[in-house]
This record gives sequence, C-alpha cells and structure tokens, in this order.
Amino acid sequence: MAQDMVVAPGWRIDKAIDAEFVELVGDVRDFADNLETRCPVVLVLDCSASMDGAPIAELNAGIAAFLSDIATDPLTRLRLDLAIVTCGGGIGVAKGFARTAEFTVPALEAAGDTPLGGALLVALDMIEARKRLYREAGVPYHRPWLFALSDGAPTDGEVWREAAAAIRQGEREKKLAFFAVGVEGADFALLAELSPPDRPPLKLKGVRFGALFRWLSSSMRRLSTARVDPDDIDLPPVEGWAC
Repeated sequence: MAQDMVVAPGWRIDKAIDAEFVELVGDVRDFADNLETRCPVVLVLDCSASMDGAPIAELNAGIAAFLSDIATDPLTRLRLDLAIVTCGGGIGVAKGFARTAEFTVPALEAAGDTPLGGALLVALDMIEARKRLYREAGVPYHRPWLFALSDGAPTDGEVWREAAAAIRQGEREKKLAFFAVGVEGADFALLAELSPPDRPPLKLKGVRFGALFRWLSSSMRRLSTARVDPDDIDLPPVEGWAC
C-alpha cells in the first residue's frame, strides 16, 4: 500500500514524537500566511485485499478527480484541511494535515485485512491534534468531518467499539460529524453502530467512487463558504451513487 507513513492503532497525540506529530498533523507555522476559517476533514479509506482490481482503481480515480476539483476553487483550497487515513494490511496516512496545500496523494494499493477500528482511532486523534493547533494559532474552524468508506468488516477485534464510543460522544458534543459509506460486502449493521441515528450509513452503487467524490467535493465547497451554522447547510443529493 502506497502511503506517507505507517502508524499504530495506539498512536496518541500526547505520546507522538515531534517529527511524527508534524508529519501527521502539521504545526502552527502552517497558519502563518492563511488565517481563513478551516474545514478539517479526515477520510478513512478501506484499502484491504477485497478492494483489489476495479474497486481500488476507481477509488484512486475518484480521489484524483476530487483533489483536482478542490484545487481549482481558491476559497475551498484555502479553507479545506484534508487528511487521508488508510486501512489495508495495516494503518497508514496517505495524506497528513501538514501537506494539505499540495493536494497530492500517492496511488493507493489494495492489500491485507481491514483494521478499521484502529484507523478510526488514529483519525480521531489527528482531528483532536489539528484542533489543538487551530486554538494555538487563533484560527477559527468548523466542526470536523470524519468520513469512513469500507467494503467489509473490521479485522482488529473489538477496537471498533472504542472508536464508536468516541464518535458518538463527538457527535453528541458537536465536536465532529461522522459519515459512513459501505461498498458491496460491507458490514452495514456495524457501520450503523458507528453512525449517528440521523445519519445512517449509505450504500455505494457498484464502484461509483467518482460520483461519490464529486458529491464530497460539492459538499466541501458548500461547507467552506457557509455563512450560517455549518450544521444547517443543505448538502447535495446523493442520487446517482448511493442507495
């Protein structure tokens, strides 16, 4: 699996060494020339062996189109803070917050099992670490988005329950917004336990990752330009890629 850095499920912001911390979530210097309100988003992507072939190819194409589209919008480019965590034979960070301005992601490869629970915990820690940097730099930010995509079930035991508890608490306290999408073969009952009741998991039609990421790009544009509470924005319809 191509990635910038491999991380362990037990990674925590209070235990990370300085170099690793900066590699994954950046530092206050990232905000020196851009004090725009930030929209932090972490994508947790299943890159397990079952995604091999057309699914991983379509996923890579969808990510590339998404990043290309975002890069053409000056305001969204300034405000969107993106990170990508992968789970497939391990947990990796394909894109850390520190390099969001570049909007490049190495091609993802399908391999191994699905440590989804650990990947979600890493993503949650990255969000908290990034928010800490916002506060230190005096940069305002919208409620972070955590977006999970899976085509199977977690293979790292009961770790997902810890992630589910943290996600539910974050939703209750309006500290994050969680979205889940399952590909054919995903454990939708488990994804539903991760998701808030008013935002159940969606099922991807086939491997229409391109349409999914077009929806995500449009959503990010609306979020980054919101003049009302971001929770009240109308998201684009999901027709065409979800059921």
